[in-house]
Amino acid sequence: MSLASHIEELKRKHQDLSTKVDHAQRAPGVSNLDVSELKKQKLRLKEEIERLSGN
Repeated sequence: MSLASHIEELKRKHQDLSTKVDHAQRAPGVSNLDVSELKKQKLRLKEEIERLSGN
């Protein structure tokens, strides 16, 4: 897998997590802890994307 395709895959995962966070925040049965964990995963992906992109 090339670096560019790896970054694109990370971006796709980041977008998927963003959607999950949005849905989780609207769902009545999802705990704040679960939402927080999703946000942490999203942040880790964002940091990895920035690191690999050189920004």
